[in-house]
Amino acid sequence: MPQRPRAASQYTTFNVYEPEELMTFLLKVMSGISRNKVKALLTGRAVYVDQVITTQYNFALKPGMKVQISKKKGQKEFHSSLLSIVYEDAYLIVVEKREGLLSIATNREKERTAYSILTDYVQRSGRQHRIFIVHRLDKDTSGLMVFAKDEQTKRNLQDHWQEIVTDRRYVAVVSGEVEKNNGTITSWLKDNKVYVTYSSLSNNGGDKAITHYTVIRRANGYSLVELELETGRKNQIRVHMKDLGHPVVGDTKYGNGDDPLRRLALHAFKLWFYHPVTGELMKFETPYPSSFKNLVTGKSSSGTALQNAEPTRQ
Repeated sequence: MPQRPRAASQYTTFNVYEPEELMTFLLKVMSGISRNKVKALLTGRAVYVDQVITTQYNFALKPGMKVQISKKKGQKEFHSSLLSIVYEDAYLIVVEKREGLLSIATNREKERTAYSILTDYVQRSGRQHRIFIVHRLDKDTSGLMVFAKDEQTKRNLQDHWQEIVTDRRYVAVVSGEVEKNNGTITSWLKDNKVYVTYSSLSNNGGDKAITHYTVIRRANGYSLVELELETGRKNQIRVHMKDLGHPVVGDTKYGNGDDPLRRLALHAFKLWFYHPVTGELMKFETPYPSSFKNLVTGKSSSGTALQNAEPTRQ
């Protein structure tokens, strides 16, 4: 079992006697507290469930669990406009990344990254603490990512990624109204000398890539599409949507110049995987970004995925 953070005297502990959601439980046991104050405790990372920091308002409590609430602010508060921590334990951190933020620095780009932000965060607990990259999202893609807190967890996740991850999905807005309700795109992807990925229907010596898509809605000359990756190749979704004749909105590299949102309309909204240490099935999911939905309904919105997301951990 994980060596999870121990509750000190500054925590108030409540026992769980019946199944209910965390928000409902906290409103009941903390007499007179408002929903906004409960949300502030959750986003402020002041609530533990069985000694694991839990920020999800609808986390499903079970009889026998213990809920602990900090009486004062901790030393590891996390504040970033580019990144949101949705789950953390002794072995890993699950985050939601904003568009425009690199996952990790490259030889060509040394700017602020998700990796460097999280490294600064964990090192507040001691210089020996580290973060390990497990997988990446493109700079212009937003959504859920998992980082390891030790090298063994990183290796377990990477070496067994196909078996550990049970559901990984993206949502995108693409140009044009996709004709079929669902389908599968298969091709071989390979980079040219200027790092542009190109696609071939026959084996060109590149990596085989398989993308499954489902159309959620068509309107206003756009399609809202869910995408499930059978393989996780560089730029896979963007290249496959171009192959389909419906490039991702806002894609300056593989698109057609259509950019009504002033961002790449691609978001990693679902990530389900078995915890590499405990074996627990971890389920994380964010709502579709409101700007994506509004583009195919004709509504205007300045909302962002990070502001509107309320991930669930079960």
